[in-house]
Amino acid sequence: MNSNTIHAQYSTGLSRRNIEQALISAGLDLDHLQPTDLGMLEDFHTMGRFATSQLVDLVAISSEDEVLDAGSGVGGTARYVADRCGCTVTAVDLTEEYCETARWLNRLVGLDEQINVRQADVTALPFADATFRVVFSQHVQMNVADKTRLYREARRVLVPGGRLAIWDITAGQPGELDYPLPWADGPERSHLASAGQLRAVIESAGFTVEHWEDLTEPAAALMEALLSRPAGPLGLHAFVDNFAAKAANLTQGLSSGRLRAIQGLARAAG
Repeated sequence: MNSNTIHAQYSTGLSRRNIEQALISAGLDLDHLQPTDLGMLEDFHTMGRFATSQLVDLVAISSEDEVLDAGSGVGGTARYVADRCGCTVTAVDLTEEYCETARWLNRLVGLDEQINVRQADVTALPFADATFRVVFSQHVQMNVADKTRLYREARRVLVPGGRLAIWDITAGQPGELDYPLPWADGPERSHLASAGQLRAVIESAGFTVEHWEDLTEPAAALMEALLSRPAGPLGLHAFVDNFAAKAANLTQGLSSGRLRAIQGLARAAG
């Protein structure tokens, strides 16, 4: 992955400060935060916490599972999994600003002992083979041109029979997309594949797909409902630059069918 491109897309230098201000504006005491207090502003993907909770239900994680959140952003999925499932989670992201913000939030909600945050490239993971039982990949591959390498790395660090949990945006019907989008301010930063192409790459990397569902319609409906609400202090707009335009363009892409939302579960071949 091109670290300079990713840095330019996601780093603002203001993530921690803006999230802290949002929490205070919402009347929350930073010395007594609970993990659920962060639910509105930490899941940087379509459908937010709804999608995360559905994916966790699908994967059926136990407290004994070692989990990797590959492309973790500010750590929302890692915290949700650690808190709900009681397991140990490793969170990896290429953006150091997001990693630093994730570590801070982990400390605020008392999950820093369960979550290890590493700044690293998801296409070159710094872990030994067969380290994890579950890998989460949510809204990451749109920034990755070499998807074969991405999923081969996920397969390498999974034990045989381990699970890859997928929540991603793919290309849909032909047509020009409106930018900016949450993962790309312009087309040169976006690497979309069709759902069929994405599934084929995952299978060729050593996975058997057990669940593959197109959730574009409910995703578009929920995004439209969320956009119709007045913005409160807590939300992705607290740290995502130009979020209103990005969310509107994403919703339009889903509603028009030019983008598709895919939920999947794949198992690492033995």
